[in-house]
Amino acid sequence: MPAQRKASIRELSTAARELDAGVAEGELHRDPETGQWLVGDTRLDAWLERYAGEKVVLIALSLDDERPLPTKVCRTCGADYRGAYCPRCRQARIRLRGY
Repeated sequence: MPAQRKASIRELSTAARELDAGVAEGELHRDPETGQWLVGDTRLDAWLERYAGEKVVLIALSLDDERPLPTKVCRTCGADYRGAYCPRCRQARIRLRGY
């Protein structure tokens, strides 16, 4: 997997954790004995139970995906970049606003 893609996925999962969201990371597989879906050692049915009755957003990203990130053009400064944020504008925002 391209390092930039993996870094973007890690950044997204870190942002989710900072929002106190549930994040499960590991290999997705079925338990051969019970037929239950697991991510690593986490049973998905039990993990999702805490969100029962709520509106949720589920995002699944493969860490094995080999596709490169698409190049984007920043709407603010016009720079080409890859990833979730324009690094030039993000650096300026952090410098000026502190976040």
